[in-house]
Amino acid sequence: MPFDKRPLILIVGPTAVGKTELAIKLAETFNGEIVSADSRLFYRGMDVGTAKPSKADLARVPHHLIDIVKPDETLSLAVFQQQAGVSLESIYKRNKLPFLVGGTGQYVRAVTEGWTPPEVTPNLQLRNALEKLNEDRGKEWLYAKLKFLDAEAAEKIDLRNYRRTIRALEVIFTTGRKFSAQRSKGETPYHLISIGLTRPREELYQRVDERIEAMFANGFVDEVKGLLANGYSPALPSMSALGYRECVSVVKGQMSIDQAKVEMRRVTRIFVRRQANWFKASDETIKWFHPNQEKEIAEFIRNSL
Repeated sequence: MPFDKRPLILIVGPTAVGKTELAIKLAETFNGEIVSADSRLFYRGMDVGTAKPSKADLARVPHHLIDIVKPDETLSLAVFQQQAGVSLESIYKRNKLPFLVGGTGQYVRAVTEGWTPPEVTPNLQLRNALEKLNEDRGKEWLYAKLKFLDAEAAEKIDLRNYRRTIRALEVIFTTGRKFSAQRSKGETPYHLISIGLTRPREELYQRVDERIEAMFANGFVDEVKGLLANGYSPALPSMSALGYRECVSVVKGQMSIDQAKVEMRRVTRIFVRRQANWFKASDETIKWFHPNQEKEIAEFIRNSL
């Protein structure tokens, strides 16, 4: 191999573009294993709404970092980064080729760019004050405050994930510096082979719509009923995953299924546009393909190893 660093295949792209199936096929072809960098797949019992790989898919190729915490447990970026490193080392020791797959930009970058998160000790008094503002004025107000103070950080945080908004504001108020300026990068320890998957926007939106229909057809409402029955609060960070808040409203009789589908389509389109802030078509380190170009992608990997 003409590279000193060990190879890591990176597969990124927006939600519903087709990362899961393609990654499994490529891992089968190249004797690989998959490390998930999708924050929605960490949680046990949240399967239908996250479009988690099926048991049959998981049996085809070993997967890592799926179903690793309960919905009421927190998996910080730093902990994910550490666990991903452990998983990758175990794959290399078995002489397998690792595939890092997902659409959660900060989790991908934390691994591939060797991020060092801001070393700011949690300020519980400040955090509680921000939590109170979230309750009183709403996550939209809190997000607008972050956007005013640090537009770059806000661009890469999902408005629905108010806990990340609160953490960014906490770091800003504690240090007096922008959150986006405090995340240092190290040299990647991997020979990255970065593959981006893309589809025409209307084609992607059609797949999003089909996925939402499939969720409800496959028992999404029953899944959410079960989570609530097991005591998991709708306010949990895990329940901010796309669709869950809307489905909770269906279960509580606050929204019809058709209304939920409309709202899910709307917020998923916003999410897709936000994902593009992490993985841009202009990024020369990423080779972009349509997911149907499986042969071309495999050839690109062979030529890059």
